[in-house]
Amino acid sequence: MTIKVSRRGGISPFIVMDVMRAANARAAEGCDVLHLEVGQPSTPAPRGVLEAAKKILDADLLGYTDALGVPQLRQRISAHYKSFYGLEVDAGRIAITAGSSGAFILAFLSAFDEGDLVGLALPGYPAYKNILQALGLRVAEIPVDGSTRFQPTAEILDRLAEPLDGLIVASPSNPTGSMLPPESFKDLCDWCHDHDVRLVSDEIYHGITYGQGPLSALSMNSEAIVVNSFSKYFSMTGWRLGWLVLPEDLERSIECLAQNIFISPPTLSQLAAISVFDCFDELDANVERYALNREILLTELPKAGFTDLAPPDGAFYIYANIEHMTDDSRQFCQHMLMETGVAATPGVDFDPARGHRFMRFSYAGSSDEMAQVADRLKSWLR
Repeated sequence: MTIKVSRRGGISPFIVMDVMRAANARAAEGCDVLHLEVGQPSTPAPRGVLEAAKKILDADLLGYTDALGVPQLRQRISAHYKSFYGLEVDAGRIAITAGSSGAFILAFLSAFDEGDLVGLALPGYPAYKNILQALGLRVAEIPVDGSTRFQPTAEILDRLAEPLDGLIVASPSNPTGSMLPPESFKDLCDWCHDHDVRLVSDEIYHGITYGQGPLSALSMNSEAIVVNSFSKYFSMTGWRLGWLVLPEDLERSIECLAQNIFISPPTLSQLAAISVFDCFDELDANVERYALNREILLTELPKAGFTDLAPPDGAFYIYANIEHMTDDSRQFCQHMLMETGVAATPGVDFDPARGHRFMRFSYAGSSDEMAQVADRLKSWLR
């Protein structure tokens, strides 16, 4: 007798997690590892958040919350949109989620039906594609390159063979760190509006930019779904907390889905996260360190032979073209880990068709580690 297994689980793995496992195995053997594979801040949650969490635990206030989150946190996020972007966003449009991953699941389920076609740029965050496929949606992969700063454009979308039902954009993006120029972002928002395409804007790296400030799709497209997270700028990865800003037509469907799938987001994380909006000095100091790390790698990686780099406008990633070194980025990264202790992610995680010629470095660690990385890679590739 053979019991059926669902096809939904037959999606691609998240290769960066495989790399992290190999790096941790090396560390367990007593070998040192410099972790540039995972997009995770090396800093803990801000002190104010940790202090708040301790008080909450002592008070034992950890029952269920509303499915869309506690009102106090939704209100603080609303105030953040006013102070950071100059945008008026009603707290009723904000849904707290179990990380941005939970936000994507709710967004995709509420906006699209099985078989709908959703476009996304490659290279791009692999979980977009994998979640969409697990939910029975079709994916239109849109190859992009340095000529458009590794971002989709309205002109590219006009050339697609089949009409889209949805489009995912990320600015800054993962893995490249590139950002959409304001006029290009506005053109994309207008294109989606004119073609009745639901725009999903991944804004989880807002707050981590170098020069050009980020734009929210909320200022340009009233039908857009915005995804954000406490993991990156707010340095709260393990707290598994994110949020959505919703158009009015999706508010009730998101709430019903959240009630049934998640019950509520993590209560401790929600209550503690209210305090994160009083911690901007600490958070901005993290961004200053990322900027220094970025400068170290942009200066030193070319000396090791990594000369073709995507424009790292934001986030904490450098995406490098290594076709002059290898045509197998996965093997290259394996050898680099074994021989230098430097862990990085092969580009095939972000672009299965062309990623064998690319790799991603994450510079969210310490500046001392970035200097060590540069020295080891220059010696290794000399």
